[in-house]
Amino acid sequence: MEAVIRQVRDIDSDDRQVLEHVIGRQLTENQQLIIQVVTLGNMPAEHANEPPARPGKLPEWCNVYDGLTDEQIADVEEVILQRSDLSRPSK
Repeated sequence: MEAVIRQVRDIDSDDRQVLEHVIGRQLTENQQLIIQVVTLGNMPAEHANEPPARPGKLPEWCNVYDGLTDEQIADVEEVILQRSDLSRPSK
């Protein structure tokens, strides 16, 4: 599929703010934004050998917090929120 390329300096401020929220970081005037949509097969190759999850049961990779204390989980969450900059006020 063809990529959509836009110069950041040509994107109006409201659209730019939305795009920054989506990608999780601020854009600068001297950057380009390249967006491409691709269609994947039925199942990505990295998960092809895993059996499908039973209804009502999550796959094993969902247990990312297993073995962590509440304090460790809070520390991880703090880092995630900082990196995604979800603390920014919204309009």
